[in-house]
Amino acid sequence: MVPFSQKPNFKFSFFILLFSVSQLLVLNSGFELDESLTYIWPLPSEFTSGNETLTVDPTLSLSVSGKRGDSKILKEGFERYKKIIFKHVYGVSVFDKLRGIRSAYDITELKIIVNSDSEELQLGVDESYTLFVANNDGKSIVGEATIEANTVYGALRGLETFSQLCSFDYGTKSVQVYKAPWYIKDKPRFSYRGLLLDTSRHFLPIDVIKQIIESMSYAKLNVLHWHIIDEQSFPLEIPTYPKLWKGAYTKWERYTVEDAIEIVSFAKMRGIHVMAEVDVPGHAESWGAGYPDLWPSSSCREPLDVSKNFTFDLISGILSDMRKIFPFELFHLGGDEVNTDCWTSTPQVKQWLNDHKMTAKDAYQYFVLKAQEMAISKGWTPVNWEETFNAFASNLNPRTVVHNWLGPGVCPKAVAKGFRCIFSNQGVWYLDHLDVPWEEVYNAEPLEGINSVSEQSLVLGGEVCMWGETADTSDVQQTIWPRAAAAAERMWSEREVGSVGNVTLTVLPRFHYFRCLLNQRGVQAAPATNYYARRPPTGPGSCYEQ
Repeated sequence: MVPFSQKPNFKFSFFILLFSVSQLLVLNSGFELDESLTYIWPLPSEFTSGNETLTVDPTLSLSVSGKRGDSKILKEGFERYKKIIFKHVYGVSVFDKLRGIRSAYDITELKIIVNSDSEELQLGVDESYTLFVANNDGKSIVGEATIEANTVYGALRGLETFSQLCSFDYGTKSVQVYKAPWYIKDKPRFSYRGLLLDTSRHFLPIDVIKQIIESMSYAKLNVLHWHIIDEQSFPLEIPTYPKLWKGAYTKWERYTVEDAIEIVSFAKMRGIHVMAEVDVPGHAESWGAGYPDLWPSSSCREPLDVSKNFTFDLISGILSDMRKIFPFELFHLGGDEVNTDCWTSTPQVKQWLNDHKMTAKDAYQYFVLKAQEMAISKGWTPVNWEETFNAFASNLNPRTVVHNWLGPGVCPKAVAKGFRCIFSNQGVWYLDHLDVPWEEVYNAEPLEGINSVSEQSLVLGGEVCMWGETADTSDVQQTIWPRAAAAAERMWSEREVGSVGNVTLTVLPRFHYFRCLLNQRGVQAAPATNYYARRPPTGPGSCYEQ
């Protein structure tokens, strides 16, 4: 009788055999790029390439000419990208030094020409650029890599594209540019290409916000919509009303004025606007932690009390303080999901409504319009969620930017009435909807249903929204990326890019490649094709195929 421990376990042996074969398949399935595709994300509007391979000097120098030769934005941007491009390169290799070999490089200098001396960052700033990368022609001492742009912000976009052309070759331990010469003429399709970040549902540390801004620049997104406060918490310091940040979750989960200024400055250095939001009159319960008089009653805490002058004095104070922090011309005033039951069920507010011959809906309109007037008086253009347009479009200030979110079809109605619009249809561009696959994000079209050229021009662009109920520092980057990049190409590249051929064949390999590029740059971008976003890989495999 064979002892039990010596009996052959056929199931186990078969499993081991299958596992071994699968590992051999993994190890031997060398991934090859489809050379017919262009691995730049988002895809430039015009470009040509060749079949040469050029080497880039790890001591690459910068030459800036034109009207911004002293630009701090450009110089710091160049140093950032130099660290990215030459992450694996440290000058001449140890072995070459020992052999006395000195390498010759095709590209030793990056020339940047900027035609404007203005560094003002406002909506519609020119982000176009041309990029030329070629070997020297035999007459020049150095190779050619030139970015020309009308503004420093266009030059930054060109720097990002140049960085994506540069690849580290592990065999030669050098940085190379394949398929040269490159000629790229590029500009964004939309002026507003946003990402909403919610820091009320979960507090995000300053360094995390900076990491997200940095990653936005890689995909050429240019607006951080900072949804700082909401009913759950009020983390921002407001000097005029210092008790407001008693509404923060804890005394450690707060943003000082200096923190917010630092975020705006950090973003500007990367060509990114910061649009703040104060969502009124709903979504404001946390305000009453410091100022209980803002609540209609202690048991009915939002919307904010429409009947008190103090409510509007405080909003004016908030806007005055925030105007010193946020220079971007757009300011978001919310206005969504306003349940007016508190107004009609609280005796003193109900009395005020009767005295002013207002229904609750009238009071909602009154509140929104009054907040708009305040924002406009401080030099801002108001942005409101679509409920305000749906409820009283004819009375909204004509400068209002309508922010779509509830579903499709709102932007066509808004632009038909002369309003500008931002597209954020929750069915495709809400990143907290984890079951929306990348291709649905990619195929969403901000101009859907809008055929008139004049009306199309009123669509500023779009925004993917990272609502924070189930996202904090532990998973926010994985939830944003890579799906936000799918929307980023839709907002930057020509409309036809995504409609040519099968996206699984023409776009997905490029999408995988960009996700891996994000990973290489330290961004925690999740696998591209998992059924639920932000899920980890389901097994071993190449970054370029999951």
